[in-house]
Amino acid sequence: MKPLASRSGSQILRTFLPEQTVDLRGDIYRVTEWSAPSPIEVDTDLLRRHLRGEIAAWAVKDNDDGMGGELLRKAPVEVVELDDRRGVTVERYPQVWLCRVCKRIGKSSDRACKCGQRGKWGQLHFVGIHDCGAIYEPWIRRCKEHDDVKVVIPKSAKAADISFVCPTCSKQTMQGLGFNRPCDCGKGTVRWNVHKARTVYTPRSTVLINPPRPEHREGLKLAGGARKALVWVVEGLTADRPADVSSLPTREELVEQLVASGLDRAIAENAANSAERDGGLAKPGAHPIDRLSGHRRETAEREAVDIAMALAESRLPTTKLGGSGVSGALATRYRDSYPAALARAGVAGLDLVDRFPVLNAMYGYTRGDDDPAKCRLIPFRRNRGGYRLYGNLAETEAFLIRLDPLRVATWLSGRGHQLSGWKAGDQDEVAARVAVLESAVVPSKRDDPSDGSPGTDLLKLVHTYAHRFIRQTAVFSGIERDALSEYLLPGHLAFFVYAGAKGDFVLGGMQAVFESNLDDLMHTFVDAEHRCPLDPGCDRGSGACSACVHLGEPSCRFFNRFLDRGVLFGQGGYLRIRRPEQ
Repeated sequence: MKPLASRSGSQILRTFLPEQTVDLRGDIYRVTEWSAPSPIEVDTDLLRRHLRGEIAAWAVKDNDDGMGGELLRKAPVEVVELDDRRGVTVERYPQVWLCRVCKRIGKSSDRACKCGQRGKWGQLHFVGIHDCGAIYEPWIRRCKEHDDVKVVIPKSAKAADISFVCPTCSKQTMQGLGFNRPCDCGKGTVRWNVHKARTVYTPRSTVLINPPRPEHREGLKLAGGARKALVWVVEGLTADRPADVSSLPTREELVEQLVASGLDRAIAENAANSAERDGGLAKPGAHPIDRLSGHRRETAEREAVDIAMALAESRLPTTKLGGSGVSGALATRYRDSYPAALARAGVAGLDLVDRFPVLNAMYGYTRGDDDPAKCRLIPFRRNRGGYRLYGNLAETEAFLIRLDPLRVATWLSGRGHQLSGWKAGDQDEVAARVAVLESAVVPSKRDDPSDGSPGTDLLKLVHTYAHRFIRQTAVFSGIERDALSEYLLPGHLAFFVYAGAKGDFVLGGMQAVFESNLDDLMHTFVDAEHRCPLDPGCDRGSGACSACVHLGEPSCRFFNRFLDRGVLFGQGGYLRIRRPEQ
């Protein structure tokens, strides 16, 4: 098969997906399939759970094409990546042939046009779509007398303004591309638009942390599972890894540990009974995390496992800088300037992760309106049943930034929110983290950002902090801003900033900042201009816009929503307050 063109893997992942129309060498094609893609090993249970959250907005309106129910029934899910040697298979679409010379509409691309030109056939670049996912080629009425027609394209891009006339008698045969044409689904009419318009095809994607080696997940199970990961995170990552946390397991955790190590479940149950009699198991309520209610405990554990998996390959906290091989001014900087700068910016800890395992995957697409209540999600399916996601797995540079729990709790309290198990002036960081987890229900990306709940305020704080941090990091590291992305963990007052593995970024740029001038970055984060060029309009609106806080689409997973400069710099803003003991 003759190759038409070449594109980078990141371009193909977003713009060459099944049923998507693309421009290649001046012609229009539709992607039919990725040719022999390679499978990516993932934790399918984790992926199903993650996908259910992603598609919830469609599922609640019954617009998910049955995906939510099938995921609950453990439908097969696979993730594949592009085979660079085989590429993507495409076909010409729409097959409405337009002479590039005289603008006639031809019946076949194999024949010469009536104007005498041969091999000059382009395509009419409009298609019809419906919210159900259907796509249609235009049908053009020809002159009955002369069996001919040409298009008259106005300066506007509206399909309704296009007219078709006979080149011989100049009689108009059509105006527009067909009004009120019913969709085959019987639930509305077809709308016409340029094939590259966002409403014609909007890819739906997800990002999750996926360790490239399954033994990391098995190791976490042996260390105590999700509960041990949560204890590790809530206690401030003071231990190097969850396995190093000194806390007794619960009965259920011990059983799962023993089963994971290869013991029969019945034997594991007996061993757990013996340990319980000997006082070797954690008692109910032994740790503050045991106060968390069911759903919030589950969410907190899931995010804690994300952090554990992200740090399983590599982790270098700022507290580990300045070893025996470092002396002089640099050692002083690590010992004095770094902690002071982080504390000033309200950061409890900042780690460098030089092998951050991130999976970007596309699970489907929509046509038409962006509102899940009005459009249908079309998931990508496997030929043999189940679902297929198209993605790429990479290990890249990242920072893990964790905000100061006492400062966050104080800030939330100052905004009038009651935190269960914590009150203003308390010095217990673990209690503050658990109180935030219990009291702040973080909204989804499509929820109302103006409801004023503790979870909404917390998300605005973490999200706005991440965007400003990305903007400053791009300057210091020499990395293009759009090549940096966020991965938010608001419940744990944390976020990752990572470099897009396929993007145009400077390898080692984040590490260089971490090792040489992280203190300068944090001071600039606090001191750099926080007003917007579009103030007072921006400040009176949402408090965030493209001139001050917004990032490009690949970088932001929340559609640039839940942002407000006021949570950082406004009256009572996070960067305006102090820790309780300060």
